[in-house]
Amino acid sequence: MAEYIAPIQKLIDSFRRLPGVGSKTATRYAFAALAFTDEEAEGFADALIGIKRDVHRCPVCCGLSDSEEPCSICRDSLRDASVVCAVEGPKDVMVMERVRTYRGRYHVLGGTLSPIDGIGPNELNIKELLERVGEGVITEVIVATNPTPQGDSTASYLARVLEPLGVKVSRLAYGIPVGGDIEYADEVTLLRAMEGRKRLD
Repeated sequence: MAEYIAPIQKLIDSFRRLPGVGSKTATRYAFAALAFTDEEAEGFADALIGIKRDVHRCPVCCGLSDSEEPCSICRDSLRDASVVCAVEGPKDVMVMERVRTYRGRYHVLGGTLSPIDGIGPNELNIKELLERVGEGVITEVIVATNPTPQGDSTASYLARVLEPLGVKVSRLAYGIPVGGDIEYADEVTLLRAMEGRKRLD
């Protein structure tokens, strides 16, 4: 297949690096960008540079922060610091926030255990979670990993390492289908899952 002129092909190749974007979609995105005004193109480029320059890892929950200080949720004194919801990734925090009745805090694991992919406890933010629990403020950790084999094994591992520390470990009672992602759950399903959470044994 013939390639487009170099500047357009370079942009197409860049768009193809995004998950779920194939050649046709990448080409459509590139030609849409070609129609940008200079101001729109500069704004688009600045937004891309900005997420690398201005987005930082929260030093408390390992989620995303717009500064090198703790994120807004970790700084919020009205949140219940004794309850922490452990999620796989930063996007899951925003999804869980749709359940407006949850007023605890979060811990972003950075993925799930997957020995076949070389991802063990040391590759995740589990040590940071254990350190937070060790401070003695947290009384419950709600494990909100996805209902997948990797999510289940991660939840079981967390229960094993957290319970000796005297903290209650519970898991969302999923109305979410097995194999589904929290990211795509609606608010009512998430609320019921949060309310029906159960202790992990």
